[in-house]
Amino acid sequence: MQRTRLSTLVDDLGDQLSLWLINPWRRVSLVLISLLLGYFFAVSLAAIAGQAAIQDTVVSAFLVLGAELISWLVYSRRWRDPALVKTVPKPVWLDCINSFKVGAIYALSVEAFKLGS
Repeated sequence: MQRTRLSTLVDDLGDQLSLWLINPWRRVSLVLISLLLGYFFAVSLAAIAGQAAIQDTVVSAFLVLGAELISWLVYSRRWRDPALVKTVPKPVWLDCINSFKVGAIYALSVEAFKLGS
């Protein structure tokens, strides 16, 4: 690809973001925000699907499929290679998507306990 001003700007912004995320507190705060967003997403999705009461099984099937795909991606062998664990940390987006999944599953469990089902 050509080195245009836009591609240079995008590359520089990506480099600055990766340097910004090296700080562990920023990484933890981003993961915590992802956890809370997952909780919010699942509660709002449960309220919308529960109000309509038409496509409960379809929504739950998509949620289970999404959770399994995220688990497959996060816990796949390429991120758990023992030779690379000490040299290359897991990408921050992988931690964020996993915490989003955990927040969503927790919210659905709390909703199930609230409804008594």
